[in-house]
Amino acid sequence: MAGSGVTRLARITGLDAIGIPVWNAMRPNARSLVVHQGKGITDLDAKVSAVMEALERAVAENPPLATTRTSRRALTADGLCAEPLAALLAADREEISDDTVMEWVAGCDLVHHTPVWVPRAAVALDRTRPSRYWQSSDGLASGNTATEAIFHGLLERIERDAKCLWQLASPAQRARTCVDVRCYADDPVVGDLLARIDHAGFRVQLFDVTSDVDVPVFVVLLAPAGLQGRVAAKYIDVTHGSGAHPNPVRALIRALTEAVQSRLTLISGTRDDVAPTTYTRPLPPALRQELDLPPQPHQRRDVIVPAGSLAEMTAAVVDLLARKGLGPLLAVRLNPDESRMAVVKVLAPRLENPPGARKRPLGARALAKVLVFR
Repeated sequence: MAGSGVTRLARITGLDAIGIPVWNAMRPNARSLVVHQGKGITDLDAKVSAVMEALERAVAENPPLATTRTSRRALTADGLCAEPLAALLAADREEISDDTVMEWVAGCDLVHHTPVWVPRAAVALDRTRPSRYWQSSDGLASGNTATEAIFHGLLERIERDAKCLWQLASPAQRARTCVDVRCYADDPVVGDLLARIDHAGFRVQLFDVTSDVDVPVFVVLLAPAGLQGRVAAKYIDVTHGSGAHPNPVRALIRALTEAVQSRLTLISGTRDDVAPTTYTRPLPPALRQELDLPPQPHQRRDVIVPAGSLAEMTAAVVDLLARKGLGPLLAVRLNPDESRMAVVKVLAPRLENPPGARKRPLGARALAKVLVFR
């Protein structure tokens, strides 16, 4: 940790009444984010989660990768595959042509298991200098192995895509995704999390936002139990959490713990990417309406990938996305010479991205949904 700039770990669980573990990891000289957070069922889970987030960011800020400065035309002339990732261009940057010269790094096509070259700027995360590409941690993941990191990165991309499409849906369509969280309460971990939340005087509103990809994705709204009666409720009174996993229970656990983590982000006041105006915003009417929605009858989701090894689950998710026509699916190992842990940037250009300062804010999937609604 010291070699990656981590100077302190902090257990911030006790700043809130809920008691679900949340930890912080601090990197004062970071190039993208100083305060990193982790959540989990136990303190050890949350501590490791915070540390891994800090380490993956540290790697992404200056990935030790071999680069080649050339153009896409030159790469393809040599028989190499090159993906310029135009969907990730920053809002104020010029389009990239086949003759644009820039730094490229080697990645892997997860469907065909072949090499592919991508712009280095599209996988790095250094906000101290201008970049041709949108600077985001979307798809950035770490793990004990590269396979584990790829698995988490794929799930994050699926989650962000599903959440984007859900947010573009009409209010009536979003209302139909509100489901009763109690149908999963027989799981001991989910049951314990819900009991802690209820005991602390909070309630959960659950949305099943699973997209056509079919990997379970949930969004959780966490709010004080009596919030609906407050006239002067604030935006910070309601926090969000989301999660994706082939096992719907695991997806729900991720969403619940992230919603709790988001509360502690605001309570602690240390996260450097939260604008001061966040604390003064009133509760948006649309958010209040979502809290008032009655849960719809819900058939509990099944596990879509049979239990197996991590490699088998990862391969199954890749195959599912490929069969849906959502390739290419690319992964760049950002610390190839590190044996103790792996950091990977997963790129899925056809999946939607979270909001950001991109030249193309919406992709084809989101535009199709918007046009249908209009």
